Amino acid sequence: MTVEHIAPRMKRVRPSPTAAISDRVRAMSLAGIDVINLGEGELDFDTPENIKQAGIDAIRQGDTKYTAVPGTAALKAAIIAKFDKENGLRYRPEEVIAGSGAKQLIFNALLATVAAGDEVLVPAPYWVSYPDMVALADGQARIIPCSEASGWKLSAADLAAAITPATRWLILNSPNNPTGAVYSVEELKGLAAVLLDAPQVLIMADDIYEHMRHDAQPFATLAQVEPRLHGRTLTVNGLSKGYSMTGWRLGYAGGPAWLIAAMQILQSQSTSNPSSISQAAAVAALTQSAPFLSQWLATLSRRRARVMAMIAEVDGLSAALPPGAFYVFANCQGLLGKQTPEGAVLDSDVAVADYLVQSAHVATLQGSAFGTPGYLRIAYAIGDKRLQEACARIGQACARLR
Repeated sequence: MTVEHIAPRMKRVRPSPTAAISDRVRAMSLAGIDVINLGEGELDFDTPENIKQAGIDAIRQGDTKYTAVPGTAALKAAIIAKFDKENGLRYRPEEVIAGSGAKQLIFNALLATVAAGDEVLVPAPYWVSYPDMVALADGQARIIPCSEASGWKLSAADLAAAITPATRWLILNSPNNPTGAVYSVEELKGLAAVLLDAPQVLIMADDIYEHMRHDAQPFATLAQVEPRLHGRTLTVNGLSKGYSMTGWRLGYAGGPAWLIAAMQILQSQSTSNPSSISQAAAVAALTQSAPFLSQWLATLSRRRARVMAMIAEVDGLSAALPPGAFYVFANCQGLLGKQTPEGAVLDSDVAVADYLVQSAHVATLQGSAFGTPGYLRIAYAIGDKRLQEACARIGQACARLR
């Protein structure tokens, strides 16, 4: 067997840049290099004890068998209650589904609905996987650039200009990865007004960072702000970020019954149900109190401040204070054109990220991976001491440039 046996669709897809940087960090670490990873979107906090205990109890009670493909009745009830209580969204059991991470559910939704010639609107900066998922579904990702000056948010005017008869989806991620941008109620109302005039467009609300917000503004999602869009909106969420459960692989979504049914068919022929143990833990996460969250957010706010202070001290870096998620999307264009001590010219954000990992042994992720060259995504969800060391290393490495 040779590369000629690879399906043509694979030529349209690149490896995940976040996975690639994590693999590089692991390889450097195995070589004995002390590298600090600020390129991965994973909280360093442990999964809360009550949630872990629910998983342990499930194992001990023998809840280790197949479940219904879209999730147990208990989990679906917990998802329905969560959407109702926190988001004002009402769903029936046939309108919700659990999967092996929010990522799987997004992919299944696109695969179930996108055909050759269909366009999916993706505001940039975007999560790295969106365009490649669209490509795997035979669609065309139509990128809508958003500017730093606009707070990295899609405007109603730009949305209206981007919609065509071929538009099948709009993907909206708030709080946003990589920028931390959070859409307000008024901003969502503006987008909703445009979408009401485009009935062929489905809406993907990726709310995975819902609980990772640093200000007191209440969270809003599109189907909540404009109920008339409820019937064509898939609201996606999960436990990876708000509950520090990345390894548990449990996501969930609510949407119209016809779409959930199609996603369920895909899931039944691929992964089947998500882990029964993870489902039991998810029930605890969604139904029990979360006193840990305020402490986590306080810690993250402190770490965000440390990164912002480092950026302010480095000639060539700048950034606006991100209101959500746990990333700073730093403008590194002031470093372009500078030379490394070895004489190499930093001619792109890729070169800057490569210089930092080679010289400072700090991994970041280039903005071009998110559709916005000239920036770096700096994840600050690591321990305070390591973050302090990483910031010092970045400052020292940048000071060596000339």
